[in-house]
Amino acid sequence: MSIFSKKLGIDLGTTNILVYLPGKGVILDEPSVVAISIQGNKVLAVGREAKMMIGKTPDDIVAFRPMKDGVIADYRVTEKMLRYYFEKALGKWSMWKPDVLLSVPAGITSTERRAVIEAATKAGARNAYVVKEPILAAIGSGISIQEPNGYMIVDIGGGTIDVAVISLGGIVASTSVKCAGRKVDTSIIDYIKKTYNLAIGDRTAEKIKIKIGSALPVEDELHVIIKGRDYVTGLPRSVKIGTNEITKALEGDLKIMIQAMKDVLAQVPPELASDIIDNGIALTGGTSQLRNLTDLIKRRTGVDAHLVEDPLFCVARGTGIALEHIDTYKKAIISK
Repeated sequence: MSIFSKKLGIDLGTTNILVYLPGKGVILDEPSVVAISIQGNKVLAVGREAKMMIGKTPDDIVAFRPMKDGVIADYRVTEKMLRYYFEKALGKWSMWKPDVLLSVPAGITSTERRAVIEAATKAGARNAYVVKEPILAAIGSGISIQEPNGYMIVDIGGGTIDVAVISLGGIVASTSVKCAGRKVDTSIIDYIKKTYNLAIGDRTAEKIKIKIGSALPVEDELHVIIKGRDYVTGLPRSVKIGTNEITKALEGDLKIMIQAMKDVLAQVPPELASDIIDNGIALTGGTSQLRNLTDLIKRRTGVDAHLVEDPLFCVARGTGIALEHIDTYKKAIISK
């Protein structure tokens, strides 16, 4: 086994977990969902298999997400989930304990940070390091963060939107707000309940967001037929909805996200502000792929925004690059 196979980078997301193996790239991309049987307290399924069970389990099986808003909500289950991914990445009988580098939200507290490190160590890591998400997103999108040049990174994941201005390898100003992909899904569920008296699940809401969602109203609307349960009759029913309805449903959430960007821009020293105007705002994370989001940001902040290449894999790629060049990024790595 080569020397490279003992390091793992993990993008520990609220909705998805990505595992990066240096030399190989992203080798695992699965939902951060665990299914547990209540009676024996046993883990039945992890990842994709467990996600299929959400909203469809009998009473004695629970499918839930142990990560909430980018931090650990259920410690024991997170540990089991990490162990599963370590084994899957390195092979069940691997003798090596890997060095693991994990991503954490910019606004993480020291207690939450300790919980992540402890869970990774208990799950079988030799050393666990944590790095803040915006820094990893910047490294992963090819920005050379060591330069005295200001870059603004907005990472919109499942649980949090992380906004940071990075210069000289560190974060100059940042904020982390718990309003991102999952919150958007909830807003869609609420809107369809209010408008159509129809109950839909998380997975349907996510489908709607991806298929027809937009940050701004559009002229040529996309439509989708959704199926759910009527609140009044209790019977299954389907309705057809269009893009502009979803835009209306997301107004509040998008306002919060834009405000987070404005707050960070307001804290930045003038020299860096001019860099940001030149470099624009780099968007990463799954939710940053919402249609017309870059246009909305440009309208509200006056700064150009662009989607980086492979926005979903940015943070994971950053963990891999940071692992391969640990000395270069020493300053960014928070602690063992």
